[in-house]
Amino acid sequence: MISITRLLGGTGYYGDSLRYHTGVRNQTNGAIAGRGPVVVWNCTRSCNLQCIHCYASAEARKYEGELTNLEALRFIDQLAEGKVPVLLLSGGEPLLRKDLGKLIAYASSKGIRVTLSTNGTLLNRETVLGLKHLGVGYIGVSIDGIGAVNDRFRGRQGAYNAALSGIRTCTSLGQRVGLRFTINKYNYQEINAIFDLLEEENIPRVCFYHLVYSGRGSKMVEEDISKEQTRAALDLIIQRTQDFRRRCINKEILTVDNHADGVYVYLRLKETNPAQAEQALELLRLNGGNRTGMAFGAVDWQGNVHPDQFTQNHTFGNVREKKFGDIWADKSQPVLAGLKNRKPLLKGRCAVCQWLDICNGNFRARAEAVTGDFWESDPACYLTNEEIGIK
Repeated sequence: MISITRLLGGTGYYGDSLRYHTGVRNQTNGAIAGRGPVVVWNCTRSCNLQCIHCYASAEARKYEGELTNLEALRFIDQLAEGKVPVLLLSGGEPLLRKDLGKLIAYASSKGIRVTLSTNGTLLNRETVLGLKHLGVGYIGVSIDGIGAVNDRFRGRQGAYNAALSGIRTCTSLGQRVGLRFTINKYNYQEINAIFDLLEEENIPRVCFYHLVYSGRGSKMVEEDISKEQTRAALDLIIQRTQDFRRRCINKEILTVDNHADGVYVYLRLKETNPAQAEQALELLRLNGGNRTGMAFGAVDWQGNVHPDQFTQNHTFGNVREKKFGDIWADKSQPVLAGLKNRKPLLKGRCAVCQWLDICNGNFRARAEAVTGDFWESDPACYLTNEEIGIK
């Protein structure tokens, strides 16, 4: 994640302590020194919607082979043993897992900060009160546009209104909540409206995700926005974030899954605010760029361990058979070992980019989806040859 708020000189938030901290960039098996990675657990594949960009290709049915309650508790024990700081529960739709509350309570009792990624349609008052009581630190609700635009992506009419109702329930009950917005050519014009929604509904946070070509999203390679449109989208995100700051409106604005964003923000700041640009550059150096397979990992509904939730075609082991921490540190896995020291393996523009120490090669899943080579250049990098130092 790239904290646009922090790079532009804004207030730090919890996640920044795991992103912009001395020594972070040198950690290969965890988020910060002495801690394990942030883990996304797709605790169920079942979902009540059918989103067209779903990396899990989830449907409204029961899937066989999901971790049982006992297996899930043992898995959480493994995470606690490995000092995992954050467990992000995702799906499918995690609220469809019947023992979710017990799992959250158990993880919290082990000192793990639990967050939730949901489509928001099931967030009624009783559910939100229960999640808040269990100490859920944050709920991210996926919204991909206003009204019918969102419903098209979510595969159900009325999904937007149901999700907005869930968000309002969270804010009214004091449960920290935010938006997750995946940018593509059918909704990038909605970015302004999303900023308006943050202000109108008093929503404190938004994560703008760049499209990753995996799951059902792999069919959307041709539906990603162009490099010029991406630059325009980032310009707008920067502009609206700065406007919030000028008006003392406290919002956390982040972009996700494209570390070219950090460099782009720095280059824009360099034109208008050189002092702030240097501060931003220092934060980016502390972070070290994409940390998939290092500070960030994923476990699916069957217990398989992956580099991240978008790269489920690469599996390193299963938590039913081997402890998560042992899997994560296993140097015999070529892809996992490569991710922990990827710079010598990168090809094309990534290999010669002057910002490699800042970006760390960006997102491997996109490179593999387009070229068939895991170590080729990320096709979604929108920086020009001149900007990355190629003549």
